Amino acid sequence: MQLKRLRGTYDAIFSLGHLCIAGIQLEKMGLRPFAGPLDWMSSPRLSDVNRLLASRFAGFMDYPHLVLAGRASDKLYLVKETEYNIYSNHDFFTHNNFPPHFAAYPEIKAKYDRRVARFLDKCSVCRRMLFIRTEGTCEEARKLEEVLSGLVKGDFRVLLVNHAPVEGITPLDWQLERIAAVQLPNCSDILQGNSRYWAKLLEGIRVAPQ
Repeated sequence: MQLKRLRGTYDAIFSLGHLCIAGIQLEKMGLRPFAGPLDWMSSPRLSDVNRLLASRFAGFMDYPHLVLAGRASDKLYLVKETEYNIYSNHDFFTHNNFPPHFAAYPEIKAKYDRRVARFLDKCSVCRRMLFIRTEGTCEEARKLEEVLSGLVKGDFRVLLVNHAPVEGITPLDWQLERIAAVQLPNCSDILQGNSRYWAKLLEGIRVAPQ
């Protein structure tokens, strides 16, 4: 799908991972009226996100699925959700969690339950939705399109951004009906370093008043 077909107004826009990039860039452009389940998590493989969506988040962030994977920073633990291989690096603070016991779990789980419920509700009621994912193969993208077709009741589009040794925005001709795929430069700071290209990618995209 060509990039120009992404333009227009959407009832909801959600990040589908793999890092916080999409959430950061959507917020910069005023296109993030509410948080999604994957905004601030690490989801390295799109195939796992496809499974998560296909299952409608069944078992996501359940306590038995959580294991300590290390430190995200001096103040935060890196916690792996083993059912879908997704990582939390902004939720489990060191001052109130004591691995293997995560004392703050109830409030963290409640937050994700709210975000999942909102996400699934929007998929059911919105006339037009946009999803943004960074990193994924053509085959994973094809599966994502299939999964979203079964999940989203209205129309939807997907912007998929891969990082590669390119200069500027480089479209990928994947011949997918609802997914526009591009490459951006694989710079040292992919969270913020490509902001000017993200502004161009999101040009002409609006979110309906909530």
